Amino acid sequence: MAPQELAQFLPIVTAVLASPHQCLWSSYDAEADVLYINFKRPAHADDSELTDDDIIVRYEGDEIVGLTILHASRRS
Repeated sequence: MAPQELAQFLPIVTAVLASPHQCLWSSYDAEADVLYINFKRPAHADDSELTDDDIIVRYEGDEIVGLTILHASRRS
């Protein structure tokens, strides 16, 4: 990977440092076009809400533990 290609990933540093647990990992399901982002390990979501822009916010109590981003490829 060329250095200029690596630059596109640097904004992740800011996201990790701003996340609730300074932890972030993700997985992408290409068939479903869904990106899963998790902020806590292990996370045991007990509630969720769907936003107007098709993002599912997952909660453990009052704490956000993850996001499920629907139609992920349309957002780039």
